[in-house]
Amino acid sequence: MSLDADTIVDRRRMRRKLTAWRVFAALLAIIAVVGAGIALRAPGSAMLTGATGAIARVTITGLIRTDRKRVEALERLAKSRAKAVIVHINSPGGTTSGSEELYDSLMRLRESKPTVVVVDGLAASGGYIAALGGDRIVAAETALVGSIGVLFQYPNVSDLLKTIGVHVETIKSSPLKAAPSGFEPTSPEARKAVEAIVADSYAWFKGLVQKRRNLDDATLATVSDGRVFTGRQGLTLKLVDELGGERAAIAWLAKEKKIDPKTPVRDFRLRDRFGDLPFLHTAAVTLLDGVGLGALARRFEGLGAVQAMERLNLDGLLALWHPPSAN
Repeated sequence: MSLDADTIVDRRRMRRKLTAWRVFAALLAIIAVVGAGIALRAPGSAMLTGATGAIARVTITGLIRTDRKRVEALERLAKSRAKAVIVHINSPGGTTSGSEELYDSLMRLRESKPTVVVVDGLAASGGYIAALGGDRIVAAETALVGSIGVLFQYPNVSDLLKTIGVHVETIKSSPLKAAPSGFEPTSPEARKAVEAIVADSYAWFKGLVQKRRNLDDATLATVSDGRVFTGRQGLTLKLVDELGGERAAIAWLAKEKKIDPKTPVRDFRLRDRFGDLPFLHTAAVTLLDGVGLGALARRFEGLGAVQAMERLNLDGLLALWHPPSAN
C-alpha cells in the first residue's frame, strides 16, 4: 500500500515539474517572438519599402482615438515613393479629437499623394470626419455613412446612491468644476455648459462637411440630423462621390491622376505587425496550446474581452455611432 502511495506522490511531482517546464518553454517562445520582431524591424523601413512605386493601401478600422504613431506613419507615407494612397475605412467613429487628428493627417497626406477613401462597411460620425480628408470618397452601395453629430454621455447614479444610503462629499473650487458629475443631479448651469461644448463641436463638424462636400444649407440640414445613410443615399446627398470599392478608386486615379491602372496596390501598415497587441495575443495563445497548456491558453484568450472593454473607455467628447441595442 505504501508503494502505491509513493508512486502517486512521484507522479504528481513529475506532473508539477512538467507543467513548470511547459510554462518556462512557452515564456521563452513568446520572448523569442517579440525579440525577433524588434531585431528585424527597422522603424518604418519595411512599411515604406512595400509602398515604393505602388499604390499604398491604408486600413482604418474600429474605434478612432488619438494615436501619435499613426500620425507619424502617415507622415512617413507622405514622404515615400508611393504613387497614391487608398484608405479603407470601416469605423463607427470614436473621440472627436482623435477623429480630427486623423482627418488632419489625411489632409496633409493628400497634399503630396492622391488619396481616395473607400468606405468598406461603415464611416459614421468620427469615421466620416476621417473620410473627409481624402480627395474622393467611394462607398459600397450598402455601406453606412454620415451620423453627423457629437455627443457627451455620462452615467448618473445619484438615485442609486440615495437608495443604498451612500452620499459622496465633494469640495471644489467653483460650481462648474468637475461638472457634470454622476454622483449628483446635473445642475442647470452644468447642463448649459456641456450643451455649449456639444453645440460648438457640432457646428465645427457641420462646417467641415459643408466645406469639404460643397453642400448648400438645405442639403446640410438634411444630412446633419444624426442619421446614417446607405452609400446609395449618400451619393444622392453628395456625402460620397461614387459607388464601388477599390477598383473604382483605382479607375479614378487612372483617369484623373494619370496613374497606370496596373500599378500594384500594397498594404501600408500604420504600425509594425510585431508591435501589434492582437498579434502577440494570438501568438501567445497558439504557443500555450502547442506546449500542452490548453487550459492556460483559454484563460489568456479571455483577456481579449478585457481589452475590448478597455477600448470602449473613451475619454472626452465623442463622435461615435452605434445602432440601438435590441430590448
